[in-house]
Formats: sequence, C-alpha cells, structure tokens
Amino acid sequence: MTSYSPEQTRQMANAIRALSMDAVQKANSGHPGLPMGAADVATVLFTQFMKFDAADPAWPDRDRFILSAGHGSMLLYSLLHLLGYQDMTRDDLKAFRQLGSKTAGHPEFGHAAGIETTTGPLGQGIANAVGFAIAERHLNAAFGDGLVNHKTYVLAGDGCLMEGISQEAITLAGHLKLKHLIVLWDDNGISIDGKVAMTDSTNQLARFAASGWTVSACDGHNPGEIAAALSAAQAADRPVLIACKTVIGYGAPTKAGTSGSHGSPLGPEEIAGARKALGWPHEPFAVPDDIMSAWRAAGARGAAARAAWNQRLAASPHRDEFRRRVSGKLAAAFDAAIDAYKQELARNPPALATRNASQNALDVINAVVPETIGGSADLTGSNNTKSKDLKPLTAADYGGRYVYYGIREHGMAAAMNGMALHGGVIPYGGTFLVFTDYCRPAIRLSALMEQRVIYVMTHDSIGLGEDGPTHQPVEHLAALRVIPNLAVYRPCDAVETAECWQLALHDEHRPSVLALTRQKLKPARLVYAKENLCARGAYEVAPAAGKAKVAIFASGSEVEIALAAKAMLDAAGKPARVVSVPSMERFAAQDAAYRAQLLGDEAIRIAIEAGVRTGWDRFIGTGGHFIGMAGFGASGPAEQLYRHFGITAEAVVAAAA
Repeated sequence: MTSYSPEQTRQMANAIRALSMDAVQKANSGHPGLPMGAADVATVLFTQFMKFDAADPAWPDRDRFILSAGHGSMLLYSLLHLLGYQDMTRDDLKAFRQLGSKTAGHPEFGHAAGIETTTGPLGQGIANAVGFAIAERHLNAAFGDGLVNHKTYVLAGDGCLMEGISQEAITLAGHLKLKHLIVLWDDNGISIDGKVAMTDSTNQLARFAASGWTVSACDGHNPGEIAAALSAAQAADRPVLIACKTVIGYGAPTKAGTSGSHGSPLGPEEIAGARKALGWPHEPFAVPDDIMSAWRAAGARGAAARAAWNQRLAASPHRDEFRRRVSGKLAAAFDAAIDAYKQELARNPPALATRNASQNALDVINAVVPETIGGSADLTGSNNTKSKDLKPLTAADYGGRYVYYGIREHGMAAAMNGMALHGGVIPYGGTFLVFTDYCRPAIRLSALMEQRVIYVMTHDSIGLGEDGPTHQPVEHLAALRVIPNLAVYRPCDAVETAECWQLALHDEHRPSVLALTRQKLKPARLVYAKENLCARGAYEVAPAAGKAKVAIFASGSEVEIALAAKAMLDAAGKPARVVSVPSMERFAAQDAAYRAQLLGDEAIRIAIEAGVRTGWDRFIGTGGHFIGMAGFGASGPAEQLYRHFGITAEAVVAAAA
C-alpha cells in the first residue's frame, strides 16, 4: 500500500476541491459543496484501497466506484483527470456542464471512462451498486477468485438515504450478505433546503445495522480514521456502511457547512477565501507537478495487479467463456435453439397465456444462455419468470440464477441496471405491468444508459380480471412507449413471445419490456417462418383474400379479437386484413417503403388494444376507429370486462359498417 504524508494527502485532496470549485464557477452552475467536503474520503479511497488501473478502465476485475450523490459530479471528474484517465483532460473540466461535453451536470455512463453508471436521481446509485455487487458474487461463483474478486464502493449523500429506493436496496443487500459492497456516507447534514435535521431524524447507523450491515463511523477529514474504517471493511462478512462526518463546502470561509455551498457556485470572493484557507495559491485549474505526479502514481498502482490478472485469464480453461460473457455476445447455440422451438410450436400450436408462453421460452433460453439472471418482485408464480432449471441466488449460493427480490419493484429494476452495467450477466425481472409505475425511474435510466435489461411485465390489461382497476394497466403501454430507446413488446401468442425474447436478448444497447397476458390466448401464428417477423415491429398476420376493404391493427391479446372480426367481415363480403403490432418502436425503425406498404390505403382503419388510444393514430390516422379503453377498468371476470368495455369482435364489425 502506497504511503503518503499527511501534508501530501491534504494537498492531494485540495486538488479535488480546487478543480471542483473552479469548474463550477466557470460553468456558473453546479454543486461544489459535496466534492469539497468529500475530497479527503475520496483521496484515501483511491490512493490506498481502490483496485483499478487508469490505463485500462475496462479491466473486468477492477473495483467499481459509484457516485450515488451524482450532483457532486465534479468530485468524480476531478478524480478521473488527476488519476490519469486519458479521456478526462483539463479542457474537459473547463467544459463542465457545457453542451456536448463529457462532463455533464450529473455523471452519464458512456461519456467517459471511469463513469460506471448514470447518477443524479438520488438513490439510484446505491441501488445500482447492489446489482453490481450481485453480479460480482455470481461471477465469482462461476469463475473463482482468480478471475472475479473485486469490490463495489459507493459514495452516497443524505438525499440518497432519504429516497425510498434506498430502503429496498439496503435490505436486499443485507439479506444477500453482499460483503464486497462498501458504502461511504457523506454525512454532512445539509440538503438544498438547509439542515437535514429540519426534515429527517433517522439514525442511519441503526437503520443499516437492522438491515444486516456492518456499520462504523469516522471523521471524514481525518485520513487516518478514514483509512482505518476502510481497512476494517475489507474483511467484513456482510455489506458495510461507513458514516464519514464531513463539512460540506470544506474550506469555504463563509459557506462551509451551509446549504449555500450545496447547489450554486461559491463566487469569486468565496473562492479566493477558500484558496487562502486551504493553502492553495495556484491559478484556476492549475495543479502543481508534485501533486499531479502523486495522483498519477495512484492511478497506475494497479498495473501490476492487472498484469497478474491477465496472466491468470490467459491460463484459465474458462477464458473463452469468460471473455464471451464480458463481451455481451450471446452463445452461438442461442438462435438455433429459438428456431428449433419455433418449429416445435408450429407443429403443435398451443393456446396459452403469453406469461406461460414466456416461461416456456425461458426454459429454452436459460438452457443455452448461462449468463441470464432472472427474478421477480414477489410474483414468481404469476410472472412465470423462473424456468425449470434455475436455482435461487442466495447468500449461501451465489451461483444460483434466480433472485427473489421480494416486494421491491423499484429496487429490483435499479439493481438490474447495476447488473447489466457490471457486465457478464443479462438480468431480467418481473412484476405486474401496472407496477412499472414503481419501476419507471430505473426503466428510464436503463434506456438512457442503453443497457440490456429485460422487464417481464405480466397481467397487461383488463384481461387480468377480478383484481380490478388498481391492478389493470390502461395508460401504461402508452406511457412506456414514449420513453426514448425503450422497446415495448406485446406478443399475441407463443411464437411471437419467443421472437420477442430473441429480439430483447440480441438488443445489447436497449432495454425491453415484455407485456404479457394473464388470460389464455388462441395461437395466431400457425405456420413456421424462419424469419423473426416481430423484428419488423408490425406485419400482416392474416392477409385479405383479395383487395382488403378494412385494415385492422392490434397487439397482444387483441389480435385474437381482430382475427375473429376478420372472419365475420370476410363472411359479410367485406374483406379485411389483420396486422399484428408487437412493437411500435421496431415498426417505426423500418424503412419508409415497408411502413407504407404495411399501413396500406384502406378507407376503413381500425386499431384494437385494451389500453388508451395514444400511439395508434400513426396506424389508423385521427379519423380511424379505436377499440380500447378511455378510462379505468373494473373488477370482474375478464370475458365480462371485455364485453362491458366494448372490446369485442362485434364492436370491430360495427365500426367497419
């Protein structure tokens, strides 16, 4: 372990403080208080404990650092620059919060190496970290200490711990005894409105201890105490919380310890006073050579460990499989397995709910895609997310591939983001579609970060029946479809369900939602097609015998209604064609010629979906007929509800009159 004198450590921390307050001042926007207050903690962590190599930011066995308190982004950007990450230059710091810069107001995954996740919405980072820690323990069980043995460190603020998602995250982490998860709480007692004591009196140490964590406290400005707490955490048998008592805006003469340093620039006079108080006489953005050299040495101190790891990987009999999983590429057998399964479905078309069709598809998928980790938020038997070959992932067996998340929908979604970001695993998890409301902030971040996270959302309409309007999603499909870079799939039968799973797994840079039925559906795809027709987003599932007079567009369970209406219209001498629309997003991505050909020019255009109309006008126009929901549902058997709300084949025929 590298040893630094107290003065050297102090000056290295002051480099973070100076760069942070300078960048915020230049941008005339930002949060200088956290970086200035947490600089000592970050300095000790990165110079003495973090395992990483700035020359290889993607080293799979590196320790991860999650800045959950993402508003303090200049702490992270300053660290990356000082440590020698090649794509974080001084000019990047000067461009803080400017359009097109790597140094966004809150850390954004993919903008620069060393940013492990996008944070800013408070609580998401600490919940992501639980997913990182789950993935690390799972891959350790698969590949051993020689290839996977690293820690996840989190810097969290008071706001992170106040957000409700933090309770879901910390109780799950404690239950799973994720000993390689270490949270450093920046305990500065200040939020934007003022003292935290005005709004919260939680004993956080007692709270974490009650959740199964090891807890300790230290003076966040005493390098010796910080190092001692971190040293003790290395051998913990459960997750660790270290409460680091700090002064927000440390060094600022009048704003330190106040909300005045939290969310706005300090101002020239305050910065001048801080420079004097800190003993930092240097020009803005300037770092003395000796301090920069010390930081660059810290950034390179993991080089030997990385080299030794590379040798272990090269000698491992599992190296090819490890590399494949980390790369995110699927096993070669995957597509062949899906194709064989589709052929089997064509031979014996089943009538079943798409949630059951999903479980059958997972029986095929999980046998040939060993990196999947499934789960459910206490609805395993309803979501049908546990295939027959999956064992539970538990504190006693991290090699399992199924997480019982408990009633923690938001925590589950955020943890899956962390698992996907960690790499080497593909997470999917289930709950009811209506509870995407509980997951939405994390789903949005999945899309923003371009992560392959698969949300299995069942009970997707009034078709769930007697549970009533509190559980019947009406606006949810539309609300999900407007999230950029999110693929929403609503398959109509077992074949489409398998195809949608295939697409979701191949989509390395986009999350997916599979909206699945509770009720049994008749098969619509009766003839084998090697092509994945759902990849088009929409396609003719039942063409007209001649020139169609009526075009019917539908998704999911309503395709069955559309097919019944087509038969009635055909018999009445009004030829109709039916277009299945499993994914509006994929259809929108098709070329103009295909879209025009599929949409057609029929004067009578009808869309059917047991949800709100939003999104369907692109298929039927504002003058088209929509058969669906205009308000909330009701409690009753599914077949009665469909009749009650007029979502029937007869209603389609009447609309076509």
